[in-house]
Amino acid sequence: MKKLIATGIFLILMTFVTQAQVDRSNFKAGLNAGIPVGDAADVSSFSIGFDANYHWGVSELLDVGLATGFINAFGDTQEASVGNITVQSEFEDFQFVPLAASVRIYPTYHFKFGGDAGYAVGISEGMDGGLYYRPSVGYNITGNTELNVSYMVVEDNISFSIATIGILFLF
Repeated sequence: MKKLIATGIFLILMTFVTQAQVDRSNFKAGLNAGIPVGDAADVSSFSIGFDANYHWGVSELLDVGLATGFINAFGDTQEASVGNITVQSEFEDFQFVPLAASVRIYPTYHFKFGGDAGYAVGISEGMDGGLYYRPSVGYNITGNTELNVSYMVVEDNISFSIATIGILFLF
Protein backbone atom coordinates (compact mmCIF):
# COMPACT_ATOMS: atom_id res chain seq x y z
CA MET A 1 0.00 0.00 0.00
CA LYS A 2 2.87 2.39 0.80
CA LYS A 3 4.39 1.79 -2.65
CA LEU A 4 1.04 2.57 -4.30
CA ILE A 5 0.68 5.83 -2.37
CA ALA A 6 4.28 6.80 -3.16
CA THR A 7 3.71 6.05 -6.85
CA GLY A 8 0.52 8.13 -6.83
CA ILE A 9 2.29 11.07 -5.22
CA PHE A 10 5.12 10.76 -7.75
CA LEU A 11 2.62 10.82 -10.64
CA ILE A 12 0.89 13.88 -9.22
CA LEU A 13 4.19 15.73 -8.77
CA MET A 14 5.28 14.80 -12.30
CA THR A 15 1.95 16.13 -13.53
CA PHE A 16 2.69 19.56 -12.12
CA VAL A 17 6.27 19.52 -13.41
CA THR A 18 5.17 18.66 -16.94
CA GLN A 19 2.35 21.21 -16.85
CA ALA A 20 4.87 23.95 -17.54
CA GLN A 21 6.00 22.14 -20.69
CA VAL A 22 2.62 21.25 -22.24
CA ASP A 23 -0.25 23.72 -22.36
CA ARG A 24 -3.01 21.19 -23.12
CA SER A 25 -5.29 20.36 -20.20
CA ASN A 26 -8.89 19.34 -19.89
CA PHE A 27 -11.68 18.76 -17.42
CA LYS A 28 -14.19 15.96 -18.02
CA ALA A 29 -17.35 15.14 -16.09
CA GLY A 30 -20.13 12.66 -16.72
CA LEU A 31 -22.35 9.85 -15.56
CA ASN A 32 -21.99 6.08 -15.44
CA ALA A 33 -24.21 3.09 -14.77
CA GLY A 34 -23.07 -0.38 -13.89
CA ILE A 35 -23.76 -3.92 -12.87
CA PRO A 36 -22.03 -5.32 -9.78
CA VAL A 37 -20.02 -8.48 -10.42
CA GLY A 38 -18.37 -11.07 -8.19
CA ASP A 39 -19.03 -10.67 -4.46
CA ALA A 40 -20.80 -7.34 -5.06
CA ALA A 41 -23.51 -9.07 -7.13
CA ASP A 42 -24.62 -10.93 -3.98
CA VAL A 43 -25.50 -7.73 -2.14
CA SER A 44 -26.17 -5.17 -4.87
CA SER A 45 -28.18 -5.07 -8.07
CA PHE A 46 -27.28 -1.88 -9.95
CA SER A 47 -25.05 1.18 -9.61
CA ILE A 48 -24.98 4.76 -10.81
CA GLY A 49 -22.21 7.25 -10.46
CA PHE A 50 -20.71 10.60 -11.30
CA ASP A 51 -17.18 10.95 -12.69
CA ALA A 52 -14.93 14.01 -12.73
CA ASN A 53 -11.33 14.12 -13.87
CA TYR A 54 -8.75 16.70 -14.80
CA HIS A 55 -5.92 15.71 -17.12
CA TRP A 56 -2.77 17.43 -18.25
CA GLY A 57 -1.24 16.55 -21.60
CA VAL A 58 2.26 15.16 -21.17
CA SER A 59 2.58 14.37 -24.89
CA GLU A 60 0.33 13.76 -27.87
CA LEU A 61 -0.16 10.18 -26.69
CA LEU A 62 -0.27 10.56 -22.89
CA ASP A 63 -2.33 12.47 -20.31
CA VAL A 64 -1.96 12.25 -16.53
CA GLY A 65 -4.21 13.75 -13.92
CA LEU A 66 -6.60 13.34 -11.03
CA ALA A 67 -9.96 11.55 -10.83
CA THR A 68 -12.84 11.60 -8.38
CA GLY A 69 -16.59 11.14 -8.37
CA PHE A 70 -19.37 9.36 -6.54
CA ILE A 71 -20.52 5.73 -6.73
CA ASN A 72 -23.85 4.46 -5.40
CA ALA A 73 -24.50 0.71 -5.62
CA PHE A 74 -28.11 -0.05 -4.72
CA GLY A 75 -28.61 -2.73 -2.08
CA ASP A 76 -30.31 -5.93 -3.17
CA THR A 77 -33.00 -8.05 -1.54
CA GLN A 78 -32.23 -11.75 -1.10
CA GLU A 79 -34.62 -14.57 -0.17
CA ALA A 80 -33.75 -17.91 1.36
CA SER A 81 -36.31 -20.70 1.80
CA VAL A 82 -36.09 -23.82 3.93
CA GLY A 83 -39.28 -25.87 3.77
CA ASN A 84 -42.21 -23.56 4.52
CA ILE A 85 -40.02 -20.84 6.04
CA THR A 86 -38.82 -17.96 3.84
CA VAL A 87 -36.39 -15.35 5.13
CA GLN A 88 -35.84 -12.09 3.26
CA SER A 89 -32.73 -9.94 3.74
CA GLU A 90 -32.35 -6.38 2.50
CA PHE A 91 -28.87 -4.92 1.98
CA GLU A 92 -28.15 -1.22 2.33
CA ASP A 93 -26.80 0.94 -0.51
CA PHE A 94 -23.01 1.14 -0.82
CA GLN A 95 -21.53 4.58 -1.50
CA PHE A 96 -17.94 5.56 -2.28
CA VAL A 97 -16.01 8.68 -3.27
CA PRO A 98 -12.83 7.73 -5.18
CA LEU A 99 -9.70 9.89 -4.95
CA ALA A 100 -7.22 8.73 -7.56
CA ALA A 101 -4.33 9.44 -9.90
CA SER A 102 -5.28 8.94 -13.54
CA VAL A 103 -3.45 8.01 -16.75
CA ARG A 104 -4.80 7.98 -20.33
CA ILE A 105 -3.02 6.74 -23.45
CA TYR A 106 -4.25 7.83 -26.91
CA PRO A 107 -3.18 5.44 -29.68
CA THR A 108 -5.60 7.28 -32.03
CA TYR A 109 -7.71 10.44 -31.79
CA HIS A 110 -10.93 8.51 -31.17
CA PHE A 111 -9.68 5.64 -29.03
CA LYS A 112 -8.09 5.79 -25.57
CA PHE A 113 -7.34 3.48 -22.69
CA GLY A 114 -5.92 3.92 -19.22
CA GLY A 115 -6.83 3.69 -15.61
CA ASP A 116 -7.28 5.32 -12.24
CA ALA A 117 -5.69 4.15 -8.97
CA GLY A 118 -6.03 5.49 -5.46
CA TYR A 119 -8.33 5.22 -2.48
CA ALA A 120 -12.14 5.06 -2.35
CA VAL A 121 -13.60 6.67 0.75
CA GLY A 122 -16.62 4.73 2.03
CA ILE A 123 -19.41 7.15 2.94
CA SER A 124 -22.23 4.72 3.67
CA GLU A 125 -22.56 3.23 7.15
CA GLY A 126 -20.30 0.24 7.71
CA MET A 127 -18.12 0.90 4.65
CA ASP A 128 -14.58 2.01 5.45
CA GLY A 129 -13.38 2.29 1.87
CA GLY A 130 -10.24 0.79 0.44
CA LEU A 131 -7.84 0.49 -2.46
CA TYR A 132 -9.50 1.76 -5.64
CA TYR A 133 -8.54 0.94 -9.20
CA ARG A 134 -10.40 1.33 -12.45
CA PRO A 135 -9.07 0.30 -15.86
CA SER A 136 -11.04 1.91 -18.70
CA VAL A 137 -11.42 2.13 -22.46
CA GLY A 138 -12.90 5.20 -24.12
CA TYR A 139 -14.11 6.30 -27.54
CA ASN A 140 -14.61 9.92 -28.65
CA ILE A 141 -18.12 10.18 -30.10
CA THR A 142 -17.61 13.86 -30.91
CA GLY A 143 -14.85 16.33 -30.11
CA ASN A 144 -16.19 16.90 -26.61
CA THR A 145 -18.16 13.70 -25.80
CA GLU A 146 -16.66 10.36 -24.81
CA LEU A 147 -18.27 6.95 -24.33
CA ASN A 148 -16.33 4.70 -21.96
CA VAL A 149 -16.40 1.23 -20.46
CA SER A 150 -14.62 0.45 -17.20
CA TYR A 151 -14.21 -2.10 -14.45
CA MET A 152 -14.28 -0.42 -11.04
CA VAL A 153 -12.89 -2.21 -7.94
CA VAL A 154 -12.82 -1.20 -4.27
CA GLU A 155 -10.83 -3.62 -2.14
CA ASP A 156 -11.07 -3.70 1.62
CA ASN A 157 -11.83 -6.99 3.37
CA ILE A 158 -13.73 -8.01 0.24
CA SER A 159 -13.44 -7.03 -3.41
CA PHE A 160 -16.40 -4.85 -4.48
CA SER A 161 -16.43 -4.81 -8.32
CA ILE A 162 -18.69 -3.06 -10.84
CA ALA A 163 -18.65 -3.23 -14.66
CA THR A 164 -19.71 0.22 -15.91
CA ILE A 165 -20.56 2.13 -19.04
CA GLY A 166 -20.57 5.90 -19.02
CA ILE A 167 -20.52 9.13 -20.91
CA LEU A 168 -18.10 12.00 -20.25
CA PHE A 169 -18.24 15.57 -21.47
CA LEU A 170 -15.14 17.74 -22.06
CA PHE A 171 -15.31 21.24 -20.58
